[in-house]
Amino acid sequence: MGKKAPPAYPLHPVLLVDDESHTLASFDIALRSHGINNTIRCQDSREVAGILARQPVEIILLDLMMPHVSGHDILKDVSQRFPDLPVIIVTGVNEVDTAVHCIQQGAFDYVLKPVEIERLLPSIRRALEVRQLRRENSRLASSFFEKDPTRPEVFSQIITGNDTMKALFRYCEAIAEGRQPVLITGETGVGKESIARAIHDLSGRAGEYVAVNVAGLDDQIFADTLFGHAKGAFTGADRSRSGLVEKAAGGSLFLDEIGDLSEASQVKLLRFLEEREYYPLGSDQVHHSDARVIVATHHDLEQQHQKGLFRTDLFYRLRTHRIQIPPLRERKDDLPALLDFFLTQAAAEFKKQKPLCPEALIPLLAGYDFPGNVRELRALAFDAMSHHQGATLSLAFFHKELGATSPAASQSSLAKVLPQKSWAAGFDRLPTLKDADKELIAEALKRSNNNQRAAALLLGITPQALNQRLKRQV
Repeated sequence: MGKKAPPAYPLHPVLLVDDESHTLASFDIALRSHGINNTIRCQDSREVAGILARQPVEIILLDLMMPHVSGHDILKDVSQRFPDLPVIIVTGVNEVDTAVHCIQQGAFDYVLKPVEIERLLPSIRRALEVRQLRRENSRLASSFFEKDPTRPEVFSQIITGNDTMKALFRYCEAIAEGRQPVLITGETGVGKESIARAIHDLSGRAGEYVAVNVAGLDDQIFADTLFGHAKGAFTGADRSRSGLVEKAAGGSLFLDEIGDLSEASQVKLLRFLEEREYYPLGSDQVHHSDARVIVATHHDLEQQHQKGLFRTDLFYRLRTHRIQIPPLRERKDDLPALLDFFLTQAAAEFKKQKPLCPEALIPLLAGYDFPGNVRELRALAFDAMSHHQGATLSLAFFHKELGATSPAASQSSLAKVLPQKSWAAGFDRLPTLKDADKELIAEALKRSNNNQRAAALLLGITPQALNQRLKRQV
């Protein structure tokens, strides 16, 4: 079986309504030359109502002066029946009053004949963006009170039961079918590419998912990687080569570490996002692409653009849809499930029986910040399995790797320090034991994300003792 052709852009047809056949043909050819292949020509204005009743359309390009049914009447009807359907008036009527009346009636734009495609195309693109954003807003509104994603299987490789992550999944579902760029931010190791892949899988796009890390690429290599080159473009270019943008046609292009992109490359990316067109190196022939661009970075792009390190126009272009993935330390309720998942994987890889976990392991992990996030936890689980012997994982291994100490060792260390210079010496007035006890417990619970086992470990007492102290505070 051959590869399925990528879907025509846009999602639904653009309806062209004009009583002159040559005008319809010229519009159609101009739109197709810019990648908009899904069109319907309508020369008889009486057929518009039937077309709209039979199928959805994305935009209407509408003439005003036509026999049978005027453009004014069609605009009025569409505005009442399909208020979210953008209508662009394309007419030879050069009258301010007429233009104002059409806009008041709900027209998206008013373009005069003879039409230059450079004037019409930006209007069409804006209308398409507005149409898609309205769809996404509608999906977001409909999912507002939902807790779980509607397609959980797409996120099956992202192990979580965290409510923040589930809300993030629902947002991904709402924006997946659009073509606006998506900016995914988060610390190293939180799973940004997994989210990018999920967005592609949700989108229903028939084209490929293509990923590239752009960190460290100079401007020429970046342009060659994305846009390809023509034969003879530079020394050694003995034949033409297509770039990743072409490979991702009808699909998604994921650019990782976008925050490290050079300024010259940022300009090229911005042009591609705005015009949906590009030139291979050494070629003067324009190419068009409908690839969805998804980018990711661990940098704070807002801070970078404020410092002049990242172009402001590209920053705002990219952040139409922004997904901020929380670090693992903010979703420690996922630790048990993640650890179990990674230990299962590691046991299969090392051909060992999956071990039992000591009771104190999860509290120990909960007291650690995981600067490397989920990736660090996975590496830790695999390393533990490589050293593992017996039926139960060694808690000592995790103490050593995390730089942690046992409660007894912590108390011993504290005893060595206190006689030299007590932390209490800094108080002008000592708190009561009751107040000090309360404050220490509150701080331990805060650091352990309200995990009582982890908090007890930090305080050097048993979970049962902590529970009794909490009861006495009530």
